[in-house]
Amino acid sequence: MKRFIYAIALFLIFSVCAKAQRQTDASKKLSLAAYVISTLYVDDVNEDKLTEDAIRAMLEQLDPHSTYLDPQEVKDMSASLDGNFDGVGIQFTMTNDTLYVIQTVAGGPSEKVGILAGDRIVEINDTVVAGVKMSTKDIMTRLRGKRGTKVDVTVLRKDVPDPIPFRITRDKIPVYSIDASYMVDKHTGYIRLSRFSATSVQEFVEAMLKLRRAGMKNLILDLQGNGGGYLNTAVKIADLLLADDNALIVYTEGRRSPRTEEKTSSKHLFPDGKLVVLVDEGSASASEIVSGAIQDWDRGVIVGRRTFGKGLVQRPVPLPDGSMIRLTTARYYTPSGRSIQKPYTKGEAKAYNEDLINRYNHGELSNADSIHFPDSLKFYTLKNKRVVYGGGGIMPDYFIPIDTARYTDYHRDIAAKGLINQEVTSYIDRNRKELNANYKNVDKFIATFEVDEKMLQDLKSLAEKEKIKYNEEDFQKSLPLIKAQLKALIARDLFDMSAYFKIMNQYNDSYQKALELIGMQEAYEQLLKGK
Repeated sequence: MKRFIYAIALFLIFSVCAKAQRQTDASKKLSLAAYVISTLYVDDVNEDKLTEDAIRAMLEQLDPHSTYLDPQEVKDMSASLDGNFDGVGIQFTMTNDTLYVIQTVAGGPSEKVGILAGDRIVEINDTVVAGVKMSTKDIMTRLRGKRGTKVDVTVLRKDVPDPIPFRITRDKIPVYSIDASYMVDKHTGYIRLSRFSATSVQEFVEAMLKLRRAGMKNLILDLQGNGGGYLNTAVKIADLLLADDNALIVYTEGRRSPRTEEKTSSKHLFPDGKLVVLVDEGSASASEIVSGAIQDWDRGVIVGRRTFGKGLVQRPVPLPDGSMIRLTTARYYTPSGRSIQKPYTKGEAKAYNEDLINRYNHGELSNADSIHFPDSLKFYTLKNKRVVYGGGGIMPDYFIPIDTARYTDYHRDIAAKGLINQEVTSYIDRNRKELNANYKNVDKFIATFEVDEKMLQDLKSLAEKEKIKYNEEDFQKSLPLIKAQLKALIARDLFDMSAYFKIMNQYNDSYQKALELIGMQEAYEQLLKGK
C-alpha cells in the first residue's frame, strides 16, 4: 500500500523547490483516491499494476518523450547505453526454430570454452530450446545472468555425431556502439555510429586513430538511424570534430532548469579535413546535437533527409523497485539558437508517433520541395551566415530522397518474414568450410563472391512455403538489393559488421553522394557557403 500511495503522489519527487515538501491539494486528492480504491473497491486490487497505470496515465498528459520504464525495460536500456551486460557472449539467430551461433564475442566466455560459429544450441540448463518455438526474448533471458554464474548448454556441431556439452561462466559482454569503421579509399575514412552510449567516445577515438594511421584525411560520419543516447557523449564527440576552442556545442534550458552551456575544449581530434555527416528521419536527439553543431559552425556538410526532431532533454528519476521515470525537464538548442524539437500537442502521443508516416505520405521523404519552414524559424550559421531552420529536426545541406524503387512489396514480405536471413544461415551452414577456405579476407570476398542462381531459387522456395505470392516484376526490381543483402549478410557472418556495410553502402545513395562531394572540392565548399 505504501508503494501505491508513493507512486500516485509522484508530484512531490518532480519538484526541486522547498514548497514541494508540503503536500498540495492535488497530491492529497490522489493519495485519498489511492486509499479509497485499495480499501473499499468490491474486488481485490493489483496495486502494482494500478500504480504503473497511474504513472503512465499522468505522463501521457505531458510531452511524448516523458515515459515510465518498468524494471526490465530499465535493464534493457542500461545494457544498450552503458556499453555492456552480463551474458555468454554470442551473436545468434533463430532459423527453423533452431538457435544458430553466428559469431562469438572475441575473448568472451563462449569463445573461451570452445563454442564456434555455426554451432546449434539445443539445450540451456537442461531445457530444450530447439523445435519448441521458444521466443528470442526467452532464450536471451536464459543465457543472461549475473557475472560469475554458470550456464550449461548443449551444442550440435556439423560433422560431429554426438551432442557437445559446455559449461559457460557468464561475464561482462561489451555492447559496441560503432557498427563499422573502415577506409573507403586512400584518404577517406568511414565510421557508422549506432547510438551514443557510455563507451562511444572511447570507441570513436580508437576508430579515428586507426583510420588516421591508415591515411585518413576526410571522414564520413554515418548517423543514419541513430536514435540518440547520452547528451554528454554527443557533446564530447562534437568537441572532437569542431575546430575552435570554447565554441558553443549545445545549450539546454527549461522551466526549472537554468540555461546550461556545453562548449568545446582544446582537444580537437579532427578539426580540419572534409567532413560529411549522413542523417535521415531516424537520426534523433544526440545525433541532432552533433549534426546541428557541425552545421551551425560550418564545419562539415550534412547529407541525407530531415532528422527526427527530438529536442527535449529527459531526466531519469529512479524508483525504489528498479523502475524509472524519464521526465522531460529542458529543451536543447543548437549553437545558432535553434530548437530542433518538432511540434507536438500534450497528451496526443499517437499523432506525434505518426509523424514519419505523415512525412512519407506528404512526399517529404522523396522531395525536398515538400518541406516548408516559416520565416520565424529561420536562423543563420555562425561563420558563413547561411540560412538554416529550426523547429523540426536538422534539414540537410544536400537532400537525398528515400529509395522506393528497389523496395517492392515482394521484397518487403520476404524481409518481414526473415527469409533473407534464413537463406543466409542455411547457405553458410552448408558451405562454411569452403567459404573459409576460399575467402581469407574481406576484400577478396567483396571482389569475387557472387550470389548464384541456386541461392535465389532457394529464397523463392522459402517464400512460397510462407505463402508469399511471387511477383516477377517486383523480384526483378528488387534483385540488386536482394543480392546485395544476401552477400552482405554472408560477409557479416564470415567477417564483421564493417564487411556488411562495405557491401550495403554501395547501394546507399547518401553514402555515394558523400563520396562524390569529398572528391569535388568546389561542390563541397559551395554547400558550406549555402550556394
